[in-house]
Amino acid sequence: MSLRGGQTRRPLYDAAERARRDASPWTLVQGLLAPLQFIVFLVSLGLVLRTLATGEGAAAANASIVVKTLVLYAIMITGSIWEKVVFGRYLFAPAFYWEDMVSMLVLALHTAYLVALATDRLDTTGLMLLALAAYASYAINATQFLLKLRAARLDANRTVSLPIQAEAAR
Repeated sequence: MSLRGGQTRRPLYDAAERARRDASPWTLVQGLLAPLQFIVFLVSLGLVLRTLATGEGAAAANASIVVKTLVLYAIMITGSIWEKVVFGRYLFAPAFYWEDMVSMLVLALHTAYLVALATDRLDTTGLMLLALAAYASYAINATQFLLKLRAARLDANRTVSLPIQAEAAR
């Protein structure tokens, strides 16, 4: 694949990786958990913003952040298994290196929230602000993964169209 300036980019998946991705049940698990996590995120974000704006609903906001964090842990564990199946390593495969790096920040912030909640280290406003920081990092990370999904689809379309173009050139 050519980039600007004549550089070429390796496709996200080679043929063997694509076959392992398509055959893995973890691909379906990721496909189900990702939208679930996004829905939980949106609900929780609304509850956090309401708590910050009105001072009410802290218990519901805190519960929603805990649920969001548990779903995050689930998607991170299953995503690591998926990465091992597809790329042969649990984390930091070259194709997903930067996404995994940002995921570590997302995990750290969500975990810091749980620690702060469990130890009473922060007041309600502090907890909600920490949750917003965790959610901002999650939004960045989700965008990274959406861009990778788009790149994978573009790669797949190019792979399919290359034989068609070669046949048409004959």
